Amino acid sequence: MRRRCPNCGRAPLLAGYLRQVDHCAACGEPFGHIRADDAPPWLTILVVGHVVVPLAVTVESFVTWPVWVATAVWALTALALSAVVLPRAKGVFLAAIWSLRAPGSEMGPETNVGAGSKAG
Repeated sequence: MRRRCPNCGRAPLLAGYLRQVDHCAACGEPFGHIRADDAPPWLTILVVGHVVVPLAVTVESFVTWPVWVATAVWALTALALSAVVLPRAKGVFLAAIWSLRAPGSEMGPETNVGAGSKAG
């Protein structure tokens, strides 16, 4: 959630808003092979939907706004909340994939950790 390297916790995990770094600037841990793909937007929609919809229903039961005002308020609220949650969701999924040592989809079979290799 802090968007920092899950290995050392010092350097940023994201180079910009959503672009992840190839490796940690502090400890050198590689992150270029990790891909979160559709998981961060999925989590963002789930969180924002579960926050905005009950909030809108509750507020709308006490306040009567014109439809255009209510639409603008709740759309902007959802947009702002999505902008806050999305990079944090990406950091969470990148750290989870890293901690589970899940191989990235672009890694070759010789670099997949534990993929099909048996001792003996």
